Amino acid sequence: MTGFVRRAVQEMAGYTPGEQPQEPGFIKLNTNENAYPPSPRVADALSGVPESLRRYPDPVCTDLRRAIARLHGGRVEQVLIGNGSDEILALAAAAFVERDGSIGYFEPSYSLYPVLADLHEVEKRPVRLNPDFSWRMPAGYSASLFFLANPNAPTSIQYPASDVQSFCRSFAGLVLVDEAYVDFAGYHCMDLALSLPNVLAVRTLSKSYSLAGLRLGYAVGPEPLIEALCKIKDSYNVDALAQRIAWAAIEDGGHMRRNVERIQATRERVAADLAARGFEVAPSETNFLWIKPPRIPARTLFESLRARKILVRHFPGELTGDHLRVTIGSDEEMDAFLRETRAAIRAD
Repeated sequence: MTGFVRRAVQEMAGYTPGEQPQEPGFIKLNTNENAYPPSPRVADALSGVPESLRRYPDPVCTDLRRAIARLHGGRVEQVLIGNGSDEILALAAAAFVERDGSIGYFEPSYSLYPVLADLHEVEKRPVRLNPDFSWRMPAGYSASLFFLANPNAPTSIQYPASDVQSFCRSFAGLVLVDEAYVDFAGYHCMDLALSLPNVLAVRTLSKSYSLAGLRLGYAVGPEPLIEALCKIKDSYNVDALAQRIAWAAIEDGGHMRRNVERIQATRERVAADLAARGFEVAPSETNFLWIKPPRIPARTLFESLRARKILVRHFPGELTGDHLRVTIGSDEEMDAFLRETRAAIRAD
């Protein structure tokens, strides 16, 4: 009964999320969740909720947009709230790419980008990264919309600020800077989104704010672009609970930053340990590591760790197949990962 399904949907690969194990006992280092709980203010924000649920939520998330505008020094009209940052990426593909247009992105990068291009049946224009995963834009390159993940996933690398700024200023199309991991990084691009007519910065509360289960993201950028996205979003795309929880978390930025500092410290410790044992470790500006193991194939190590109830992420393919992506968990979880990694390599 595929006659009712669009050909593009039948033929597209679709997005593959990380494994979510149903049996207990796994150490999950495969989906870049935060190792630590969100702000205690999140629990406080839930008081009085049952009564409010009989009403529709604020369709434009006014209080939350005000908080984010204050956070970044912009105007409320420059902020859009989404049901996760993925919704905003999908809205951008729908709002800013004509039928004869194109979508660009790094290769490798977030695997949702080509899915969105396939869904809208527009040309994909990937930019293949160098062997060391650095970035050089081809001469004469163009696209209607470019998804610039910075820091990039799965490679964990943040590109030089001068390169990103130069690209945004010279690119004829729209640049969506996907900053899902930027709170773990050295700099951000919010200033570009607030000053250039062709730049949006998109963030999520899933990573640094420890709210992956909430599904909330936001975009900041020029008012005409935000207005266009608002036109095509679902009427009530963000529920009342999500709005209250997100507002509480953002208002407690100090809690988020303390968690980020703990993760950064663990990240550097684990990276140094792996590098000392012969792993190739990319310079991470995220809450995960991109590593190439010595002596054994990445797939072999992935399977061995899974057998030892530690989940990491392996991306098969020419560009990514030699590497693993490892989320930074708690210190205890990372000690177990290091211990089992040593055992797996010895066993091989």
